[in-house]
Amino acid sequence: MSQPKKNKTTVDIYGQQYVIVGPEATSHMRLVATLVDDKMREIAASNPSLDSTKLAVLTAVNAVHDHLVLKEKVERLEKELERERKE
Repeated sequence: MSQPKKNKTTVDIYGQQYVIVGPEATSHMRLVATLVDDKMREIAASNPSLDSTKLAVLTAVNAVHDHLVLKEKVERLEKELERERKE
């Protein structure tokens, strides 16, 4: 079995360089990194005393929260769509 092609790109997140490897397009990986960087800078602006570790954890908490909110919305919409299809 062949492995999916892995792409590799270097990104900058909050002043640090990271090499990201994955099957996604490099443009997608760069977009993800940009969104993480933007969120970290947004949180840092509101909480200038946070060290980078706490800032990273708060950014992760925010990202997971946003993911769960969207997941719940998708599930509600899928149920609504299924009800509409049955009618």
